[in-house]
Amino acid sequence: MKKAIVLLADGFEDVEALTPIDYLCRAGIGVTAASITRSLTVTSRWSGLKMTANTTLSEQLSLYKEQKDWDAVILPGGIPGATNLAASEEVNTLLNEMAITGKLICAICASPAVVLAPLGLLAGKKYTCYPRMEERVTDGEWSQDRVVVDGSLITSRGAGTAGEFAIAIIKKLLDEATAQKIADAVLL
Repeated sequence: MKKAIVLLADGFEDVEALTPIDYLCRAGIGVTAASITRSLTVTSRWSGLKMTANTTLSEQLSLYKEQKDWDAVILPGGIPGATNLAASEEVNTLLNEMAITGKLICAICASPAVVLAPLGLLAGKKYTCYPRMEERVTDGEWSQDRVVVDGSLITSRGAGTAGEFAIAIIKKLLDEATAQKIADAVLL
């Protein structure tokens, strides 16, 4: 079974977190929602939704170092959510380990520019992000496409592209037929 971890920080964009979690679960991918704080409760930006994560990133990092069993990491956007992700040493450590091992790194909205770019993870890569956030990136190739896949990097523009983003992740982790089945089932 393929496995993905979704990193949740206070101020996350509701749709950008919940859509990938929902669609990946429908596809049979094991999804772990991990809070980057010590608390399992994380608050979204717009609705103030109090979401209870499955675990914390601290707990998961020790397991990851032993098992290395995640196939993908997913970073929702939103401000201050993306800023909070970028400020976390544990998030940075995980992203660097995932990049070194060639695992799938998926970021939407502000997260490509705010979280990935400072770590050098967009260098030489084609990517997309929320409009005007690309101005923060100096070493990647920005695209206006709604979703961009470049090797083990998947990026997307924002809440309105969250469904397409999730489908691209499913396609990369599983196959096109499964991705299309989920897209059809949710009327995407």
